[in-house]
Amino acid sequence: MNIIVQKFGGTSVANSASRAEAVKRVREALEKGYKPVVVVSAMGRMGEPYATDTLKQLAAAAGGDVEPSLRELDLIMACGEIISAVVMSTTLCANGIPSLALTGAQAGLITDGNYSEANVVEFHPERLLAHLRNDEVVVVAGFQGVTPEGEINTLGRGGSDTTAVILGAGLGAKRVEIYTDVNGIMTADPRIVADARIIDRLTYNEVCQLAYEGAKVIHPRAVEVAMQHNVEVVIKHLKESEAGTIISGELLPLGETRFGRADFRVITGIAHTPGLAQVSVEMEADDAEKELDMFDRLADKHISIDMISIFPERKCFTITEKDVRQAEKVLQELGLHFKILENCAKVSVVGLGMRNLPGVMARVVKALTKKNIRILQTGDSNITISLLIREQDLSEAMCTLHDHFHLASPPSDDERVFA
Repeated sequence: MNIIVQKFGGTSVANSASRAEAVKRVREALEKGYKPVVVVSAMGRMGEPYATDTLKQLAAAAGGDVEPSLRELDLIMACGEIISAVVMSTTLCANGIPSLALTGAQAGLITDGNYSEANVVEFHPERLLAHLRNDEVVVVAGFQGVTPEGEINTLGRGGSDTTAVILGAGLGAKRVEIYTDVNGIMTADPRIVADARIIDRLTYNEVCQLAYEGAKVIHPRAVEVAMQHNVEVVIKHLKESEAGTIISGELLPLGETRFGRADFRVITGIAHTPGLAQVSVEMEADDAEKELDMFDRLADKHISIDMISIFPERKCFTITEKDVRQAEKVLQELGLHFKILENCAKVSVVGLGMRNLPGVMARVVKALTKKNIRILQTGDSNITISLLIREQDLSEAMCTLHDHFHLASPPSDDERVFA
């Protein structure tokens, strides 16, 4: 069977007009000879009656001072996608397209029992395949699965993207299309960088790094699953006809080279994360036990740390601003000398072209220094350079780097990487 998975996000199924557009995308797939499997998120966003966060608040309000357990929260949050699946399936039927809705459990998604952040450990496609052979469009509730014992689990943020990619991999789908309210993945956030443009094609690694560093178009866990199973993913706008962004591996058609593709340059895109604080802790060089104790206690308080720099007598890392007071308490209890600098942001340049290419960090630092933007801390991997700066400098830093690496237009021949 020629299967395609189409995922529609919350804004794409929030009202009848958006659902009509989704029906068009499904019909187009059918007319091209595909067997579509549709995955849906909960309808709308916070404040709308069936949105995930609204349902979560409903349970919290009922408990008063008693917080609902993670198990109970999973049960109520899973309802948002189930409602959406039924509404979308009914809409398809009303438009002459035979369809039925399935929960994650009914679709064969088996989870590991980790409430609110579950992983799918098995997928049994038999029921889905039977419906597809019967020429029915199956609408699957995203973001959820069931344990072998029958307990409902949700998959965490971006869980519907992950559901779509898992189904795509397990069904051997031609590709997974993720429909959203943007035209694709852009070189930077267009709300900050006015001349940001759509990137035609990205590798799994590049998208993972952009997502981890703050880009919010697709969840990194979904990209990791796609990479493991070599599933092509396309990010597209629900209401527009542009091709969008294709996410795939590095292999290209015969006759092309990795360095000769149309959109391959040193830097592919720029991501950012605002609302950070830099923590600097002074510590004796030989006090490894206290260092480990500090990190253990921060972890126990569910404080996520990033951009870790370890020096003999100083440890630097970043946390989100919402965790500052909690972190201060932990460090004070340990009797440590520390400083916390708030109102920081991280800006990250990502690109496969910088791999093993010397001088990229020097270019980044030089470009920002010319604008008198102070760099507080750096971190890097083979395809990412991250810089911690003052949040007040974030907009200028992103625009400066976007301009310095000529990201507003596709690369010319002399900008492509041949190193």
